[in-house]
Amino acid sequence: MEIFKDPQISTKPLQNKTVAMIGFGNQGKPQAQNLRDSGVHVVVGCREGSRHQADAAAEGFAVGLISEVVSQSQVVIMMLPDEVMGDVYRESVEPALNSGNYLGFSHGMAIHAGWVKPKPSINVFLLAPKGQGRGVRNRYLVGSGVPGLVAIHQDPSGDTLEVALAYGKAIGCSRTGILKTTFAQETISDLFSEQTVLCGGLTQLIKTGFEVLVESGLSPEVAYFECLYEVKLIADLIQEGGISFMREKISSTALFGDLSQGQGVIDSHVKETMRGVLQNIQAGVFTEAFLTDVQSGRPLMKERFEQDYYHLIEETGRALRQAGVL
Repeated sequence: MEIFKDPQISTKPLQNKTVAMIGFGNQGKPQAQNLRDSGVHVVVGCREGSRHQADAAAEGFAVGLISEVVSQSQVVIMMLPDEVMGDVYRESVEPALNSGNYLGFSHGMAIHAGWVKPKPSINVFLLAPKGQGRGVRNRYLVGSGVPGLVAIHQDPSGDTLEVALAYGKAIGCSRTGILKTTFAQETISDLFSEQTVLCGGLTQLIKTGFEVLVESGLSPEVAYFECLYEVKLIADLIQEGGISFMREKISSTALFGDLSQGQGVIDSHVKETMRGVLQNIQAGVFTEAFLTDVQSGRPLMKERFEQDYYHLIEETGRALRQAGVL
C-alpha cells in the first residue's frame, strides 16, 4: 500500500501555474475554494449559459468560457458531468490545450471509457477525493481533509505525479492520506460501489425493509425510523472505526441479530447478482446503457426517480420533516 501524506508533498509544482476549474458544481466549487485558500491561482470555466457562472463570480473567481480559461492555464481540471465530458473536451478544451499542459480528473470514467482521448503530449492525472464536495470543503476548513486516490495516465513531462500530489495537498486530501491507484481501478470500483452498496443497494435495502414492516401492519412512521433514519447512526459508527467497532457499540440483541441474520438477507444469490453487475461494468455494458438513456432524454432515470419520489417511505419522511420531528 502506497500512501502519500502532507510531510512528503510540496505545493511548489503548482506555484506560478494557473489552474482552470472546468465546472463549478458539487466538486468543482469546493475544490476551487480549497485551492485558492492554499495559495493557488484558480480561474473557472463554465459552459455558455451555465447557472454556475454567477455563483463562481459571486465567490470572487475570474470566470470565462471554457476555451478562454483553458488557453491561459497550465493545469486544467475537468469537473463536468460524465455524460458531457467527451463533447466539451473535443469542442472547447482540446483545441486550447498546449503541449505539456496537465489535465486532471476527479473520476476516471471519461478516460477509462475512451470518451476523452488526450494527445500524447498532454500530462493526464486523476486526483479523486473520497467524499462529497461538501465534505471536501468542510473538512478542509477545520484543518482536516477527505482521503484521496491518485493515478497517472500520461506523463510526457515526467513530473505529473508531483503535480497531482500538489493538487491533492492543496485541496486537503493529503492531510489524511492519498493512495495510489489506476484510472481503471478507480472507475470500476466507484461504479460498482454506487450500484451495489452506497446508492443502489442501500436504497433498495431500505425501501424493502420499510415495505415489509408496513405490510405487516406497523405504522409507516415507525418503519421509517427503524429502516431509514437510523442508517446514519450505524454508518457513522462504521466510518469511525469499522464494522467491528460498530458491533462493539450496539446492544447485544442488535449484535446477535446482525451476526445471526445478516448473512441470510445478503446471501450467495446477492453476491452472484453483484458479480453480474461488476461484469457489466467491466464489459462496458453499463456505460452503453447510461449513454443511451442520457441521449434518449433520460427515460429510465426519470421514471424510476419519479416512482421512488412518491413511494410511501418518501411521503412519510416529508410528513415527519414538515411536522418538525426530523
